[in-house]
Amino acid sequence: MCSILEAVLLSVTPSYVEQKVQSGTTTGKLLNEYKDDIDKPLSAILTLNTIAHTVGAIGVGAQAGKLFDNGASFLGISYESIIAGVMTLAILILSEIIPKTIGANNWKSLSPFSVRTIRALIIILAPLVWISQIITKSLKKDKSKPVLSRADFSAMTQVGESSGALKKEESEIIKNLLNFEKLTVRDIMTPRTVAFMVEEDTTIEKYLAYSQASIFSRIPVFKKDKDNVTGLVLRNDIMACYVESGHTATTMKELMHEINFVSDTLQLPKLFNKLTEEKQHLFVVSDEFGSIVGLVTLEDMFETLLGKEIVD
Repeated sequence: MCSILEAVLLSVTPSYVEQKVQSGTTTGKLLNEYKDDIDKPLSAILTLNTIAHTVGAIGVGAQAGKLFDNGASFLGISYESIIAGVMTLAILILSEIIPKTIGANNWKSLSPFSVRTIRALIIILAPLVWISQIITKSLKKDKSKPVLSRADFSAMTQVGESSGALKKEESEIIKNLLNFEKLTVRDIMTPRTVAFMVEEDTTIEKYLAYSQASIFSRIPVFKKDKDNVTGLVLRNDIMACYVESGHTATTMKELMHEINFVSDTLQLPKLFNKLTEEKQHLFVVSDEFGSIVGLVTLEDMFETLLGKEIVD
């Protein structure tokens, strides 16, 4: 039984514990307590296991001494040695290998029974458990360090994809999300040299002649050169003005809205917060010297997350 309890306790995953905690079950509460301070349940389990093995070995040894006190042997091997070998093999198979295999493969169904049994053991063996914890206290790891790293989550995602629990697309999204913190605006922006922008004095007529006019919904506006972005125009505003008034001489400056700037070193999580808080879809990107180096949009964020191109 001790080996089953140990295998179940060590096989339970953090995600399963969290699910049980959120469901408000006693199993979840106990699992969370024992996984957080795993020395206590392990001390109780191993103490009982050691007592059982020691008492068993002494008992078998005593009986063997009574039966074979004349030094009888078989094929030159004393019966005491044969019994010791058989018992060792029996303990290995029946008390370790089989129970731990059962526990490791059926930990979900066995966890409710296991945590309640462990709780009883901790109470019964409290003095021995306390002594064991005092001895092992100096060997504990620093709990301030995270239990699972980003590399662990990435590996778990790969395992989930390989086992069929996750689709390839889902796996890619999770991996991309885990890499978000490592990326900056410069990594995902559209460089200024290839970004579609229009000058302030560009008329609607001239704008409609551009091949890219129907592709982008938000277009930055600059004065004289692309290093002097002054605002942006919305394609919907341009088309509405054209349809309602028919004026094709209206310039982009007349339809222009305010545009915001971000640093090229800004990390993506902070960029996402900035986009959502300011309710913006596009930012002009500047470097440490204030020069404009590109554009970044909400679509760029989703492209990085999904691994697919979105044109807006």
